[in-house]
Amino acid sequence: MKTQHTPAERRAAGKAARKHTPRRTLGSWQPAEDRDPLGIIHAQAPARVAELLPLRYARMGESAFAFYRGGAAIMAADLASLATSGITVQACGDAHISNFGLFSAPDRRTVFDLNDFDETLPGPWEWDVARLVTSVEICARERGFDPEELVESTVAAYHRAMSRFADMGNLDVWYARFEMEATLDEFGGRLGKKSVKSVRKLIAKARAKDSQRAVGKLTEVVDGQRRIISDPPVLVPLRDLVEGPERELADAVVREALSSYLATLAPERASLLRQYRYQDAAMKVVGVGSVGLRAWMVVFEGNGEHDPLVLQIKEARPSALAPYLPASEYAHHGQRVIEGQHAIQATADILLGWTQVGDHHFYVRQLWNGKGSIDLDDLSAEELNAVAVLSAVTLARAHARTGDRLAIAGYLGKGTAFERSAARFARAYADQNEADWQAFRAEFL
Repeated sequence: MKTQHTPAERRAAGKAARKHTPRRTLGSWQPAEDRDPLGIIHAQAPARVAELLPLRYARMGESAFAFYRGGAAIMAADLASLATSGITVQACGDAHISNFGLFSAPDRRTVFDLNDFDETLPGPWEWDVARLVTSVEICARERGFDPEELVESTVAAYHRAMSRFADMGNLDVWYARFEMEATLDEFGGRLGKKSVKSVRKLIAKARAKDSQRAVGKLTEVVDGQRRIISDPPVLVPLRDLVEGPERELADAVVREALSSYLATLAPERASLLRQYRYQDAAMKVVGVGSVGLRAWMVVFEGNGEHDPLVLQIKEARPSALAPYLPASEYAHHGQRVIEGQHAIQATADILLGWTQVGDHHFYVRQLWNGKGSIDLDDLSAEELNAVAVLSAVTLARAHARTGDRLAIAGYLGKGTAFERSAARFARAYADQNEADWQAFRAEFL
C-alpha cells in the first residue's frame, strides 16, 4: 500500500487549492465565443435510432427543465472551460435533481440515492454540484418558487454534509445510506403533516413498483403465453419490429447478449438468474436524454407465473464528460456505467451487469426494482426543498465515498463563499439554459 497523507495534510491540501482556484471563481459563467449547443445535439443524432429522434426532441422541447435534462453533453462542454479545485471524485456526470430517487436495496429496504450513471467518469466534484444546483434553480423558476432560497439551501446542505463526512471514519462513510423510513423519522418534524403523508405514499408506491407490477402493466397472456403489450413508439415487442438492422440487433441481444451478461455476475447471482425462463422482449423508450438510445425490457418467469423478473438492457455510449477528461479505465461503456454505479451508490441492484453485441455496448439491471421517481410538478416549495436538500446530502456522500472528502472539506472551509459562488453560477447558467431552450425550439420543433 502507498503511504497515505495524514488527515491534517489532506485538509491542508484542499485549503491550499483555494490559492489557484479561489472559491469565488466557481460562480463565474461566460459563454465561449465558439459555443454551439445545438451543434452538440445534432452530433448525437447519428448514434441514435432515427425513428425515435422526433420523440426525443419533443420531450426536450416541453420545458426549460426538460431541455436541461436532455442536455448533459451541452453542460459538460461548458463546465470543461471553467476552473476547478483539481480534486476528483467518481462523478455522476448528470446529477440533476430528477436523477435522484427511491429504490429497493438488496435487503428490501427503500433507500434514496442517485439512480442514473450513464455519464459517470472520474472527474471534478464541482461539475456534479453545478449540475444539481442549476437544476434546482430551473425547477424552482418553473414552479414559481423562490429559487434563491432553494438553491442556497441545497448548496449549504452539500457543504454541511461534506464537513460531517470528513469527520467520520472510512467504513462509516462507506456504509452510510439513506433509508427512507429512518430519514423520515429524523427529518419529518421539519415537514408539515401533509408533506409527511405525501412522502409515505411515495414510499409505498415505490415498494409496489417491482417486476410483478411491470408484468401486470406491460404484458398480457395470449394463448397461454406471456406477451409484452405493443404501444409504439414507446413500447415495441420484438415480434413487431420490421426486418432490418434494428430487428437483427434486438434478436442478437436476446439470443447472445444475455449469455455473456451472465459472465459479468457473481457466480451465486448468475445461478439465481439461470432459474428463470425467457418469455418475451421489447424495445422500450426511457427518459428524456436517453430517448433514441437502444433499450429493451426482457421478461422472464421463475417459479410460476407469479414469480416474474423483468430486466432492462440499455445501450451505453461514451460519457458526455469523456471529451474533457482522461479516458476511462474501462473500454466497455456498459462496464464503465456499472462500475461507476457500484462506487457511487451505497447499495445497488444485485443483477447489475454488462454485455455487448458487435460495436454496441449495453448494461443490464432490473427494470423496476422498487423504484420511485419523484414528480417535481406535484411538490410544494417545502417538499421541493426537502428533496433538494436530501439530494445534496446524497451527492456529498457519493463524493465522500469516491474522492478525498477531507480535501474537499478543506477547500470548502467554514464560511459561505462556496454557497454564494454556486448560487451565482446557478442563476447565470439557468439564464443560459433558457436561451438555449428557446433556440432549440426554434430549430428542432
